[in-house]
Amino acid sequence: MSGAPAHTRIPVLLYHPVMDDPPAWIAEFTVTPRQFASHLDAITGSGRTPLTVGALVGHLTAGTPLPPRPVVLTFDDGFADLAGPTAEALAARSLPATAYLTTGALAPGRPCLLPPAPMMTLAQAPRLEEYGMEVGGHTVSHPQLDTLRPAALRRELRDSKAELEDVLGREVLHLAYPHGYNSPAVRRAAKAAGYASAVAVRHALSSRTDELFRIARLIVRRDHTAADVETWMEGRGARAAPYPDSLPTVGWRLYRRARALVKGPEFAG
Repeated sequence: MSGAPAHTRIPVLLYHPVMDDPPAWIAEFTVTPRQFASHLDAITGSGRTPLTVGALVGHLTAGTPLPPRPVVLTFDDGFADLAGPTAEALAARSLPATAYLTTGALAPGRPCLLPPAPMMTLAQAPRLEEYGMEVGGHTVSHPQLDTLRPAALRRELRDSKAELEDVLGREVLHLAYPHGYNSPAVRRAAKAAGYASAVAVRHALSSRTDELFRIARLIVRRDHTAADVETWMEGRGARAAPYPDSLPTVGWRLYRRARALVKGPEFAG
């Protein structure tokens, strides 16, 4: 394992739905409520200090010392459980989190690339804040951002931000790239759109020296156990960011861009 020493590695976990019977397309990235409870117990028992992404970014940009052994929980898309039992489970353990919402998926009838699934509504976004969650943007339609033309990229970033700010009544500063797909141009566009940070996936631990516009996350899958979470809490089980893109990652991006020229924007997932 490369990167930062174990004591400076920061687990940033990425969850999707928490439910017993998910749609097939998202099942691999779904945990059951029972699993989720065991994960949260492992996190609270680890001695780590839970933070929102905004709090983590605040420390990194200001250069102020981080709390001892931080951990960050994030949730992508805005599945129906998030504004109900999932938020309640977090609040019961005093665990803050950051939720990245795909605005087009939260309003019936809106064009969106996400396949059908039980989703919360955009009007429920303030409820997440009542439970102590931070709300960030996750685009309008969940496309592969690194394959879009510049104008379409700007619309995805700015329109979702504006929609969330309208319903929340405050500035939205943090972004998650759908499926983690990004590039130097996407990262520049995110900053230009007014975001202060963006999270990717990378299947890696973050660190004090991670990049603010592609913070590494560990994606939680259905077969991850409490023991896996405990390993991450120990700063083990994955490499640590930052690190450059591999040649296969660059090649995959070029292939997807070529395919998008023929087929148009595609679902990032």
